[in-house]
Amino acid sequence: MMGYIWAGLMIIGIMTALFSGELEALNTAFFQSCEDAVFFTIGLAGIMALWSGIMNIAKGAGMIRAFSKAARPILRYIFPEEKNEDTLSLIIMNMVMNMFGAGNSATVFGIKAMKALDRSNHHRKTASNTMCMFLVINMSSVQLIPLMIMKIRSDAGSLNSVDILIPTIIATSVSTLTGIIICKFFERRT
Repeated sequence: MMGYIWAGLMIIGIMTALFSGELEALNTAFFQSCEDAVFFTIGLAGIMALWSGIMNIAKGAGMIRAFSKAARPILRYIFPEEKNEDTLSLIIMNMVMNMFGAGNSATVFGIKAMKALDRSNHHRKTASNTMCMFLVINMSSVQLIPLMIMKIRSDAGSLNSVDILIPTIIATSVSTLTGIIICKFFERRT
């Protein structure tokens, strides 16, 4: 469906440019936006590579497992059905990456964690409570340092790209806590 919407928008834009005599402006904007997209992607790739590397080093050094054990009381409450230490480590890595605003890098760990949760769910067609909770936490994710947003703001010319730090922490903490409460409510009803 989205493909039809995008195609429709492009056709409308081209037709509007054609009938208004602004085809050259459309052509210039098209190539400029393509160039901007490439530079934007390259800029974000550096942050993603940095955080992915740091998280892999932390995992190899045993820091993620240690953090997972330290966070065990919280994880036991949030994910009471999950006992596999490696799955919990993947969940922790995803959560930490999201906390530092490296959501694109967190996706890799999120997919691996969800596949591991699916295996413990015996590949049923219905998601387990643990899978639902992980998805909610992953989507709402507390962000302590929103690196990607700060980078985007900086690239856009923001004079103080860090001034969103406190509002981001508050908003994402509230959204994550609300998501956990709602999931726990529905878990108890099943």
